Amino acid sequence: MAIRSFATSLLAAYLAIVQYVTSVTPTAAATAAPSPDTATFLHCLAVHLPPQAVYTNASRLYRIALESSIKNLLFVTPATPTPIAIVAAGNASHVQAAVRCGVRHGISVRPRSGGHDYEGLSYRSLRAGRPFAVVDLAWLRAVSVDVGNETAWVGSGATLGELYYAIANHSARLGFPGGVGPTVGVGGHLSGGGFGLLLRKHGLAADHVIDAVIVDAKGKLLDRAAMGEDLFWAIRGGGGGSFGIVLSWKLRLVRVPPVVTVFTIHRPRNQSTTALLTRWQQVAPAMPLVVLQNQDAQFESLYLGTCAGLVATMARSFPELGVKARDCIEMTWIQSVLYFAFYGTGKPMEQLLDRGTKPERYFKAKSDYVTEPMPSHAWESTWSWLLEDGAGLLILDPYGGRMGSVAPSATPFPHRQELYNLQYYGFWFENGTEAKEKHMGWITGLHREMEPYVSKNPRGAYVNYRDLDLGGYGKARVWGESYFKANFERLAAVKAKVDPHDFFRHEQSIPPLVSTLRNL
Repeated sequence: MAIRSFATSLLAAYLAIVQYVTSVTPTAAATAAPSPDTATFLHCLAVHLPPQAVYTNASRLYRIALESSIKNLLFVTPATPTPIAIVAAGNASHVQAAVRCGVRHGISVRPRSGGHDYEGLSYRSLRAGRPFAVVDLAWLRAVSVDVGNETAWVGSGATLGELYYAIANHSARLGFPGGVGPTVGVGGHLSGGGFGLLLRKHGLAADHVIDAVIVDAKGKLLDRAAMGEDLFWAIRGGGGGSFGIVLSWKLRLVRVPPVVTVFTIHRPRNQSTTALLTRWQQVAPAMPLVVLQNQDAQFESLYLGTCAGLVATMARSFPELGVKARDCIEMTWIQSVLYFAFYGTGKPMEQLLDRGTKPERYFKAKSDYVTEPMPSHAWESTWSWLLEDGAGLLILDPYGGRMGSVAPSATPFPHRQELYNLQYYGFWFENGTEAKEKHMGWITGLHREMEPYVSKNPRGAYVNYRDLDLGGYGKARVWGESYFKANFERLAAVKAKVDPHDFFRHEQSIPPLVSTLRNL
């Protein structure tokens, strides 16, 4: 214990001096990586993979493969640096071959599951001169549910909708505490922590990962026992694309009651909604989420019980909202998934299997964490921002409950004690610089306006809402501490241990610590 404490202290002292190697110079290990050789890399893929699994720029179906899970039109442009090859992995050996070819010939490989990455870093680069390849995991999406043990194995390429569908097909009394969006990829969701409407009862999605299978930087296939607890810790919230390619996850499912209750209540600004929001913050850890758009506040809630129980709970804790029995709808858990995913009742369960089509909108998102209730005048200012031309929406996701009872260091996700997550979401459908600047200006302006009222030192952000405005690879300490706080140091140490040559790399991937500290 004393040796470990000394090593930890020495590590912290050294970090204070160098402030991470990526801020100034690469590690000695990183400089030892081979220089990129595109031609020999593509030849290696051709030798070790079936032709139908590889799409190059010369392939007739390359553009279809590239855009198959892109969700943001911002990144569908001729100027966007794209991969030299896409490997549509059909099994583990395909992933291993892609990694080994990449390591051998100096071409980094990025994994892609659902493609929801807000900055598109799973399939695009900001550096045209640095070739890379993508391993698309969309075909690795099998879900195997073990009702007796209340577990499931799920491929990283599955969507949350496919996971929920499979669980419901096996049991009406089991669920999973993941996010609301059915087209979100399981791999990326779990890699960033993942939260949804069950977080206060059951915590993060990543809290329920009990095993995983990963291909590491040597192309080896490892389960939890083989990878070790440090790497297993890192992949459950440390962000995707840094430590290896996770092929599948073993999840502990959660029990859900036979009846749950939902409501969606709108309150326009002119119905004392500023006072309602101010009060909501004081009870947020037990209250519904809120969406602000135009001059309307939309309160949405999932209650694990009957309508009568929900109305009684709201009357006791948040009577100002005025929830009545007529506002509530009782249903099963899987019906509630459909309700929040598709904005209403009566949708067929099979709709969860729709992975989406080509991107239909441009969007930009940012995030914050609120630790103390914002004053009423801040909300009044926010309403004014929502009147502006180019305004988007704000999503307020309350934390608390089981989420807050887990230590911030238990997983890389550190924001467990916050009141709520604040997501700024701007979207538009018009092409062109003018439309882009208008909507980007709104989101960056409101984000700047909120600075006095959100978390500080560092100003927190959620890694699954990636934001390149926080900086690229050379400013890893800035965005690293925003996403992970003190956990960033441990993530960088794990990276140095499992991927010292920094093979798995993108603009906001975890950097390795300097090689001299690797054995501390």
